Amino acid sequence: MAIKRILAVTGIIMLCSGCASGLNSHQKAELKHFEARGQAVEEKNPGLGAALGLLPGGGSFYGREYGLGVVNLLFWPISILWDPISGHDAAQSINYQATKAHLDHQYQRELNSLDEKLQTGQIDITQYTLEKRKFDQKYRFN
Repeated sequence: MAIKRILAVTGIIMLCSGCASGLNSHQKAELKHFEARGQAVEEKNPGLGAALGLLPGGGSFYGREYGLGVVNLLFWPISILWDPISGHDAAQSINYQATKAHLDHQYQRELNSLDEKLQTGQIDITQYTLEKRKFDQKYRFN
């Protein structure tokens, strides 16, 4: 009876510990789009995150999932089954968030500059609209 409980608890912990928040299909497509355009920010290397997942808790610690890292450390070597995937997904998620933040910052900076030109009369509303469309195409994923 006690062995069944231990196995059940161990199974539940194993299932939950590999739950690094990966990207959904839209976010993956968006990140690929920005990578292809050379706009992606890479704070973490997904390949390195996967490789570090072979070490006790390494993938989770690399992906800033410290609680999962401790659990994976305790369940090593069994955690080798999920921690490389967890490390890869966490690094990819970090890069996605960093890319979005960077592009939003650049977009706002350029938009503020464009607004200032309109307010000072350097451009008219037609030029403003055309430039804003260019910014939208440059910084947005459709």
